Amino acid sequence: MKFLNRLILSLFGAMALSQTFAQETPPSGQVLDKIVAKVDNNIILESDVQQMYMEALAQAQQGMESPTRCDVFENLMINKLMVAKAEIDSVMVTDAEVLLQTENRFNSVLQQFGGDESMLIQAYGKTAEQLKGELEDVIREQMIVSKMRSTITEGMTVSPADVRAFFNSIPVDSLPLFTSEATVGQIVKKPGVSTKVRDGIVAQLRQFKQDILDGKADFADLAKEYSEDPGSGAQGGDLGFFRRGELAPEYESTALGLRQGEISDPVETQFGFHMIQLLEIKGSTYNTRHILRIPKATEEDILKAERYLDSLRKEIENKKITFAKAAKEYSEDRSTSDNGGFFTDPANNSNRLSLRTLEDPVLYFTIDTMAVGNITKPIRFEDPREGTKVRILYYHAKYPAHRANLEDDYEKMKAATLRRKEEDILAKWFITAKEDVFIDIDPAYDRCNVLQGK
Repeated sequence: MKFLNRLILSLFGAMALSQTFAQETPPSGQVLDKIVAKVDNNIILESDVQQMYMEALAQAQQGMESPTRCDVFENLMINKLMVAKAEIDSVMVTDAEVLLQTENRFNSVLQQFGGDESMLIQAYGKTAEQLKGELEDVIREQMIVSKMRSTITEGMTVSPADVRAFFNSIPVDSLPLFTSEATVGQIVKKPGVSTKVRDGIVAQLRQFKQDILDGKADFADLAKEYSEDPGSGAQGGDLGFFRRGELAPEYESTALGLRQGEISDPVETQFGFHMIQLLEIKGSTYNTRHILRIPKATEEDILKAERYLDSLRKEIENKKITFAKAAKEYSEDRSTSDNGGFFTDPANNSNRLSLRTLEDPVLYFTIDTMAVGNITKPIRFEDPREGTKVRILYYHAKYPAHRANLEDDYEKMKAATLRRKEEDILAKWFITAKEDVFIDIDPAYDRCNVLQGK
């Protein structure tokens, strides 16, 4: 079961960056701490082990044995060794890359507080800059570790025979128990918005621009009051640094066509209408601020979308077109349309997922009341960024709780096989890499034997 423990930790490690300080408990008092390991200039604190251990326990599920504190300590040691070796081998990340990820992650966490920076500060007792500083250190290390892992395991693949061999190596009584799962698809339609509404927004943004140029208004103040981007609005519209290709094409081409400090005319993307100001270009990244106004569909607009999807539903039920083809051709949700409309489990890209993976509670309860094979009538739902949308849901299949098997769980086993092969490669790398750095471990963790058998 040791490998399964390490698999849990590896999967948790991949998720940790997206949850950094979003899951952190605000400090309520002083906690005694000490250094439990040093790897060159990198240290591991007792609190690091404790926090990752508790979070890894929370992530362990579906019948897999929970990791031990030694598993956690070993994982942290390997990460610190990678950071130390990255410096020796000149495998580094740029400040611009780290800054970009820090801004993105901070804005993502800020959205959980409704874009209200004062609420975030109240929750953690630190300023936004202090939190960004802490986040930047974590992100830098995570990016370096990720780059080192990619360098060490470059070109790694697994064959169907590898997957079968891995599966057969797990004792029958140790195979994980998977909860009931389902395959669920959706076709989404965004209601069109009337020309009158769109023209009104364009006129408003043009007036904002003129007021700023005339000195009657401040860009940041207008963004805080009017922008409908929950992440950047509270920041005066500041989006932070992004690489080329990461933002909507229309937004990027407009932004990069501006001179520093220049303000654009209104530009439309899938998210709405933007007024953009270019703040800075640094290497292959650029920083902008914007005011986003989202056109709101009228009741008649929404009814048109419902009629459209209801007609498409009937064509699917009458077998004039398959659900997958209809989703690829007509769905306006890019995260599912390329996959035939089906939701996927981000951990293994499988179409089979537990209903709890569907984060939207309305979606969860809708599927829970459906019969397999059914397609719903059009259902309205709220997209936090784009407002009211309409969708039809298809309950394609249901799979009862079961012990893992290759027929039903091949994608999960393939992901686990890849992870095991990666861990084997890293273990061999560890043997030689540990000789290149200074390592000191607190006697309390000698029992973990992380330097033996590697």
